[in-house]
Amino acid sequence: MTIEGLQKLTLLDFPGRTACTVFLAGCNFRCPFCHNFDLVAEPAAPLMGEEELLSFLQKRKGLLDGVAITGGEPLMRRELPELLRKIKALGYPIKLDTNGSFPGRLRELVEEGLVDYVAMDIKNAPERYGETVGFPKLGLGPIRESVEFLLSGAVEYEFRTTVVQQLHSPADMAAIAAWLKGAKRYYLQQFKQSDRVPDEGLTEPSYQTMQEYLKIVQEQIPAAEVRGI
Repeated sequence: MTIEGLQKLTLLDFPGRTACTVFLAGCNFRCPFCHNFDLVAEPAAPLMGEEELLSFLQKRKGLLDGVAITGGEPLMRRELPELLRKIKALGYPIKLDTNGSFPGRLRELVEEGLVDYVAMDIKNAPERYGETVGFPKLGLGPIRESVEFLLSGAVEYEFRTTVVQQLHSPADMAAIAAWLKGAKRYYLQQFKQSDRVPDEGLTEPSYQTMQEYLKIVQEQIPAAEVRGI
């Protein structure tokens, strides 16, 4: 299995742990605000192979206490379970980032004990989901199934939404909150424009807007927080 990126140390990506972040190429969405679009738009040149990653993790035992797997969409990679088994064999807890479009694969990883924490991106209110991810006719069945699975408490989890000025409204935030009612953790993240984002016309919401949206969300999810401001 090829590895397209590696952040050797992060204190943010895996809550409560000193971790590294492994980036895997490929995604089935085309979100115009994606900060990892270089892993999505074209086949990325591998940074390293699986054995090199495992060697790195072996050497960092005692210094790192977690591995975060992100993308792209990691669950697209059929080889992922075997990689996770090898990382687990080294003693590392694993966090998985996902867009929720492969609920069966997510469930299998959790039931096998290969994932300790899941972060699922909630792109927008259900009625605007397809528009937001670049596929207007997207069926939401798999996304809803993943949400229900995480809400069941089968694994530690968080939901998160990257808030973009042009893509989210107060009504959207209220709809998301109603959908995720009962969630243990939900974070609003302020979009930041950069040269890595495919749509140059998107802008970040103001601090005041983020606080307004947080109040809306907290009516249904009291534990919700703004992250990254």
